[in-house]
Amino acid sequence: MRQAGRSLPEYRAIRGSGSILDAIAVPDLATEITLQPVRRYGTDAAILYSDIMVPVHAIGFGVDIAPGIGPVVENPITSMGDLDRLRPLVAEEDTPYVIETVHNLVGSLDVPLIGFAGAPFTVASYLIEGRPSRTYLKTKALMYSNPGLWFELMDRLADLAIESIRSQVAAGAAAVQLFDSWAGALSPVDYETYVLGASSKVIAAVRSLGVPVIHFGVNTGELLGLMAAAGADVVGVDWRTPLDSARGRVPVDVSLQGNLDPAVVAAGWEATEPRVLDVLRRGGGNPGGRGGHVFNLGHGVMPEIDPGVLEAVAALVHDQPPQGAVDQDSVG
Repeated sequence: MRQAGRSLPEYRAIRGSGSILDAIAVPDLATEITLQPVRRYGTDAAILYSDIMVPVHAIGFGVDIAPGIGPVVENPITSMGDLDRLRPLVAEEDTPYVIETVHNLVGSLDVPLIGFAGAPFTVASYLIEGRPSRTYLKTKALMYSNPGLWFELMDRLADLAIESIRSQVAAGAAAVQLFDSWAGALSPVDYETYVLGASSKVIAAVRSLGVPVIHFGVNTGELLGLMAAAGADVVGVDWRTPLDSARGRVPVDVSLQGNLDPAVVAAGWEATEPRVLDVLRRGGGNPGGRGGHVFNLGHGVMPEIDPGVLEAVAALVHDQPPQGAVDQDSVG
């Protein structure tokens, strides 16, 4: 997850105050922050230090990321006229700092770099709600009541994501993760009707660039099959769905990513170790299939997490051979 460094003392020492958008706009700083968790944990890939709101911020839509709150929008979308503020992204002109950061990292890393973008639904939810939401009431109301506006918004956000990803891959990113963090707020029918098309457009464009795609969401156990249908190579699974159950919900050639509960790590190593092993067992079995398993947390690292426990997690995962799946009700 892109938040891997948030709990590190070396991150807090250089991050500074203010919006994350300010830090992202300084390539040397963003490069160093990306490298920190790779050095500390020995991960098998690096995650670009950036944010899903960078493209809409860069085109001047009027969004900031408030510390302790998240993305906030001064004038949320309510009508078709608001789309005039969503002009196309020209990455080389609008986000040259991201491109420079990717170039820096590709020249420094011994492991692949994973770039990312926000999926249209999740970015739309911030632009409509004006800030993080628990209910997505305004988002769903617009989606249901004004489908013309909704689909035009989704299409424009898909284009923003595609252009951002294109620039990252051109600069050297080896894979891409599409974050649809809040898609779990939708029913399968609504996801298929209102979201799948735009996400599929993004993923198809990324696949045409010749790099693998990870499709991630939170609380998306009932959507895993549809998320896989969007065309990704890997589907992220949060901690709510056991990996052996998730395996049966996606095609045999789709890999899974996940899915240790981040909160478990806060309980210390004694509680964490058996659960890491359980995730590995559940993720290892795929009879007759080709899909693999990328071990990860089910969501991002929380700032309160002890980096020493995460170091032990990474070491344990690297020490384990592939294993078969266990029964769904086994204790981890």
